[in-house]
Amino acid sequence: MNPVIVIAVISGLIVLLLITGAPVKPLRFVGQVAMKVMIGALFLFFLNAFGSQYGIHVPINLATSSISGILGIPGVVGLAVIQMWIV
Repeated sequence: MNPVIVIAVISGLIVLLLITGAPVKPLRFVGQVAMKVMIGALFLFFLNAFGSQYGIHVPINLATSSISGILGIPGVVGLAVIQMWIV
């Protein structure tokens, strides 16, 4: 797809949201979920950085980041256990 078209569509959506006003609750929910996924990716990064000494490597993708972000530290431990004993 042409980058000019993509930029024009995104700009148009931003202008539309500025004119009409954004619904607050859905955007807040999407923002919270996105923040949790980013925190989960950070958890996995640290797990991979410190776990490389012990042979632990969990791939960082949307599914594993979501699991570790939503469940927190127990989710990271669960992913590490799955990686070590099941996979």
